[in-house]
Amino acid sequence: MMESQKYAIVDLETTGHSPANGDRMIQIAIVIMKDWEIERTYTKFINPGKAIPSFIQDLTHITNEDVKDSLPFEEHADYIYELLADCVFVAHNADFDLSFLQAEFKRAGLPKWHGKKMDTVELAKILFPTSLGFKLGDLAADLNIELANAHRADDDARATAELFICCWKELLSLPQLTLEQMHKRSFRLKSNISQLFFEALQIKRQHVTGNENVHYYRNFAICNGRNKHDNASETIDYPQTVTDKTSLMTKALPNFEERPAQFKMMDTIWQALHEQKECVIEASTGIGKTAGYLLPAIVYARTVHKKIAISTYTSYLQEQLVEEELPKIEKILGTKVNLCVLKGMQHYIDLERFEQCMAYADESYDDTFTILQILVWLTKTETGVLSELNVSGGGQLFLEKIRKIPNDKPSKSFDFYEQALKNSAFADCIVTNHAMVLSDLVRQTPIFTQIDGWIIDEAHQFIQAAMQQDEIVFSYTQWKYIFGQIGTMEDTALYQLFCEAAKKKQRVSMQSLQRLDAQFIRLQRTFDETIQRAVQNLQQQKKGKQASSKCTLFLEDVTLAKEPFLQVSKLTQQWLDLATEAAKGFENNIEQLDKNDVYVLSEWHYWIREMKIKIAEWEEIFLSAQDGNSVWLEFDVRSVPGSLHVFKKPANVTPIIEQVLAPLRKQASIVWTSGTLTVPGNERFVTRQLGISDSVEVMKLQAPPTYYAGAKAFIVTDMPDIQHVSQEEYIEAVAHAITRTVRMTEGRCFVLFTAQDMLRKTVELIQDSELLDDYMLFAQGVTGGSRMRILKSFQKFSHAVLFGTNSFWEGVDVPGDALASVIVVRLPFSSPEEPVFKARAKHLMAQGRNSFTELSLPEAIMRFKQGFGRLIRSSQDKGAFIVLDRRITSKSYGKEFIKALPPIDVKKLQLPELLKELNHWKK
Repeated sequence: MMESQKYAIVDLETTGHSPANGDRMIQIAIVIMKDWEIERTYTKFINPGKAIPSFIQDLTHITNEDVKDSLPFEEHADYIYELLADCVFVAHNADFDLSFLQAEFKRAGLPKWHGKKMDTVELAKILFPTSLGFKLGDLAADLNIELANAHRADDDARATAELFICCWKELLSLPQLTLEQMHKRSFRLKSNISQLFFEALQIKRQHVTGNENVHYYRNFAICNGRNKHDNASETIDYPQTVTDKTSLMTKALPNFEERPAQFKMMDTIWQALHEQKECVIEASTGIGKTAGYLLPAIVYARTVHKKIAISTYTSYLQEQLVEEELPKIEKILGTKVNLCVLKGMQHYIDLERFEQCMAYADESYDDTFTILQILVWLTKTETGVLSELNVSGGGQLFLEKIRKIPNDKPSKSFDFYEQALKNSAFADCIVTNHAMVLSDLVRQTPIFTQIDGWIIDEAHQFIQAAMQQDEIVFSYTQWKYIFGQIGTMEDTALYQLFCEAAKKKQRVSMQSLQRLDAQFIRLQRTFDETIQRAVQNLQQQKKGKQASSKCTLFLEDVTLAKEPFLQVSKLTQQWLDLATEAAKGFENNIEQLDKNDVYVLSEWHYWIREMKIKIAEWEEIFLSAQDGNSVWLEFDVRSVPGSLHVFKKPANVTPIIEQVLAPLRKQASIVWTSGTLTVPGNERFVTRQLGISDSVEVMKLQAPPTYYAGAKAFIVTDMPDIQHVSQEEYIEAVAHAITRTVRMTEGRCFVLFTAQDMLRKTVELIQDSELLDDYMLFAQGVTGGSRMRILKSFQKFSHAVLFGTNSFWEGVDVPGDALASVIVVRLPFSSPEEPVFKARAKHLMAQGRNSFTELSLPEAIMRFKQGFGRLIRSSQDKGAFIVLDRRITSKSYGKEFIKALPPIDVKKLQLPELLKELNHWKK
């Protein structure tokens, strides 16, 4: 590093994002750093000459009082300008801070500042590619950087400086090969961080040392340590008595509280594993379910030298299990556990394919950025599972290209998936997911044949996983995307590159290439005509039947001529035959291919495979018998055919589950467990769908009543009846109740809707009223980002409200602090018109059964239970569960919902009384 190089790490707090619209600075902090040591810090409050918006005060904790005696920016401008001279400008999201500062300099009559900039967001995304988030607070938590007051410029600037130092140290820890590969690509980045890469590479070259933590495979430095198997195989005695268990737990966990239900769960599972029986355990929040099955399962595996498998639905629970719960069990048992996480093949990186993609010269910014992230990740990952990476939307498209896919050819290089399979052979315990278990049925070589005991956690979600496993989706835009990627001779797409490579040494004749091109054009034209005719037909049949622009139609209720769909199938197959034949021209002299040709051929094979998948789906949906399946079309009349989707799902998944589990039941014990497995009045609702015999008892384990001491349920009795008022009136009443409740509980509120439309209209009404302008509102389908991102954003603010529909709740936990309240706007019944529900209801009615009592009601009660489960996560939590739907008291089935709650105080009162109660309770 040049000794004279100085960095100015800058952070601003402002009244908003746009100086052009009158937003102003309220605080600035600058940390001057040289030779990776902090030399000095400058920080000032700035008087913005206007009131600070309340949400900015909530975010920054900077009040109007804090800045009232401060000087305006103009009084500090000259000094700040001089301070930045000869420095590299560094900031977390440098574009915002620098552009805002440039606007303020201009307003103060100073010239534009000129110099290099480095963005620690861009840098951290590359060097810490597995971080859950790249906001400063997320990275500070990951890297143990002190950040007492996030969104205060002084603390943020110092934390950014520490982050910058961490990034530099991380760069120096990378292998020389990786740094060389990164430096070569770094000139395409948006900020000047190529300079850092070069400096690190120079130091690395001057101090050449072997890197013990990596191995070199093909052209990559890859993390060492995937073959480590703990040979610990000593038998561990199971703690049979309460005294034994308490003694064992207390030694390892000093603050351990004895929970009788947890001990009962351990004994039940221990017995089931030994007797090779099936058992079902509903274990409520608060009994320590995960430890309740992990301890007996691992002791059993060690005692009988057999393998145990644990299957979960969500990645969140898998991570929690491996990273938090397993270390506790290892501490309790005083031994290391050989545990292996096993996912489906497509979850793993294909290194050969990645190398081919790297060799191609024409990369987008997203491709370059993702390649840099992957190069760093390969030196750290022990699994090769691509979901570890946190990449952009464009990065996701790149990841799709480098996923491991089934291939008859053995891998020429190291393969993460094959390594995971080898590791599973040495493991005491395999952790996998429901989809992987269900896939074993169709796998050429089943991989779960040596399992002696199964723990199926989140068992109720096994039904959803089976439905997703057998789901087939036709998407018009996906087909058009594939057509666009392949292209014709006239397009600047893959086929043009393929033709150029094919003409070299006359690998493929011109005649063959022209025939292939003509076939592709014919296929596209026929596909477009078929879809256009089908859409016109659908619109004709739908006329006048539905006011909404969004339409749903069951395939059995519409008339579509099969011949055009058959013609698309034939033309696709003919194109596939010609495309495969053309590829053989390359393979005859494979050794003569240059790197670009290898990439083009690899891409060609990739899109051939994608077309094979698409045509198989096409035939399955449009040309096959629909026995036992439900097929429906969805489109928006405002954007057809672009919005057209066709879904095919099994109406009844029980036979699929039974088929998968039949071989497992013969050779292993199966333990089903979840926080929600029963509903009052229909205890076998879930178990029957899972194909579990009625002779298998459902054990219900509840936390002691003291666990729920901080919870209260309130039913609001003066809400209007939705069936007797307009939707607008009902939404007004809902918005009023939510607004008053949130203000009384001061945020930390989760609001559950059953329909996206009502959610959106309620949120818009609340925003228009400005009554919750002091609160951050996050809403599913309104706020951008994934469910996890919305949840994490919600967590950052104490004054926050989260609005979600039924789907938001399923499989999602609220990490961090507990909620102050959960508001149930409507009892969570599925919409009668929701296609999957409609198909399942139809299936039941065809058997002469009651779809309301056997499907609609129990499903709603389960969601209701799950909603309450989000409120109380520990015995210290305090929260209000508020129901706005009058049906819970006016309908005969309402009592079933109340019965589903734990033993807590349930009060029925009018809204003004509720607000008084909440106010009193809060104190």
